[in-house]
Amino acid sequence: MLETAPEQVTFTFDETVIGVPAGIRVFDATGTEVASSASVRDAELVVALEEEVGDGTLVVLWRLVSADGHPIGGSLSYSVGAPSDVVDVPTADADADTEAPLLLGVSRWLGYLGLLVGAGVALFSVLFLPLSAPADGVRVRLRRKVGPAVVVAVVGWWAAVPLVALYQLGVGASALGDQATWSALAAEEYAVPLAVTLGLGLAVLALLVRAPDRRRAGLVLLGCTVALVAPSLTGHTRAAGPQALVIGVDVLHLVAGALWLGGLVAVGLVLGDLAARDDSGAVVLARFSTWAAGSLAVLVVAGTFLAWRIAGSWGALLDTGYGALLLVKVLLVALAVAIAAWNRFSVLPRLRAAARREERRDAAAVLVRTTLAEAGVLVAVLLVTGFLVDRSPGPDTSTGTPVAVEQSGSEVVRLDDISAEVVLDPLGIGPATLTLTMTDPAGEPAEGFEAPRVSLSTEETDLGEVALTNQGPGVYSGEVVLPTGGDWKVQVSLRTTEFDNPVRSVVLEVPAGRA
Repeated sequence: MLETAPEQVTFTFDETVIGVPAGIRVFDATGTEVASSASVRDAELVVALEEEVGDGTLVVLWRLVSADGHPIGGSLSYSVGAPSDVVDVPTADADADTEAPLLLGVSRWLGYLGLLVGAGVALFSVLFLPLSAPADGVRVRLRRKVGPAVVVAVVGWWAAVPLVALYQLGVGASALGDQATWSALAAEEYAVPLAVTLGLGLAVLALLVRAPDRRRAGLVLLGCTVALVAPSLTGHTRAAGPQALVIGVDVLHLVAGALWLGGLVAVGLVLGDLAARDDSGAVVLARFSTWAAGSLAVLVVAGTFLAWRIAGSWGALLDTGYGALLLVKVLLVALAVAIAAWNRFSVLPRLRAAARREERRDAAAVLVRTTLAEAGVLVAVLLVTGFLVDRSPGPDTSTGTPVAVEQSGSEVVRLDDISAEVVLDPLGIGPATLTLTMTDPAGEPAEGFEAPRVSLSTEETDLGEVALTNQGPGVYSGEVVLPTGGDWKVQVSLRTTEFDNPVRSVVLEVPAGRA
């Protein structure tokens, strides 16, 4: 409740936010839109009113994009002079749906699948194949297989750009014809697909078809590095901290995944040919197996760290949709690890021990089948990852429903012979319900000579008197919006008789953020 209309309303978030076209709208109580302008800088949104408004309730609807690329939104109501009944204001439209569309998840899956297979096969050709001339034919085959993987990666990453625009801005497909839609996207949404395209393109052009030399091998490694680093510069890693460490760990996670998945695909493609010639198949596989074991260790450590930093707590693995998908991913990785262990400790020794060509060929055939099965499980892992990328790690909420917290604040004040329990639910920043329940010494509902009056304030902020509504004998409640955490003083005033009006205060400690 304000005595005069403010010239602007400032929202301060706990992380950087990005503005979207027509994301901020202001309405009066009749549903008439009030002229306004908005500016976003770092973690602050400023909404300026551009016309005079009379007494009554105003509603500010806001929709933004968080630092990790997820849409966020809501509404703020305040009154000037006196409150008024709000009608026909589309407050539900401001609540952002954090569920990414199915097509975006599929596009992400294709992008990551093509990236890890293309980069991994290219790295395998440089790092693991023998230098002898007989391996040149194998390199030619691998180069031919890298091309389709690169195409899948490029199509997947670029197809995600318009889908991200529709998801973040909350608009229909017709908005793709507007320049404002494309300009509203963060620069990273264009830079990442471009870096993936250029990096994989360089790796393919430099991929060796003859015995490797240092210059071309360096170009392959450079191209793969550029392509694998780019995805870590956007998404959840931008919002998790410490940011530099999280991004670095995510890069290691992607490189290890490329070496593992791309190497498995390459082994499945060329092991049969190498094993049929001599023992070079066993040599290549032994070399790759050592690297794969290291990659697996990096994946486990890096994945555990990222899960902790992005989910925010281990409890979130069970309490959120993001955590549930992450657990599915962990179980699939565990299955892939089990197959990898079987290959390394059972099938590979048989290939090494084979002395005759027929024995090597049979052992290689078994190993190829189990290797492709392992790769198939990793493809399923990437499918889950594709949907994890654009899913908010926060608690799941339904449209128009405030985020729930696990606790409420409760204190009791004595107003002469009447006990009044003050409850704030939920106990956190944002919308909440303040309830006052009054009882007499016998525990029965009690009423005063007049309805109670309640006000809320801190040392820095005074929300004034809360408009209470009678919910039944001795029970009153009102809606409030707490802008900050801290110690909120709740002052309760009750005229118990014609001449007595006790005033008591309690303090509710509101946490700085919501669960």
